Amino acid sequence: MENSEKSSVPVIKLALSWAIVGIPLLWGVMQTLEKAMLLFQQ
Repeated sequence: MENSEKSSVPVIKLALSWAIVGIPLLWGVMQTLEKAMLLFQQ
């Protein structure tokens, strides 16, 4: 049997979920790049 109903997620809930994951991830990447740049400075 196929389920023809689409589950709809409110856009605000989707955006909030991405922000909860994305902001700390972006912060971690930025910190890593900053520390890596220090290694290559002379």
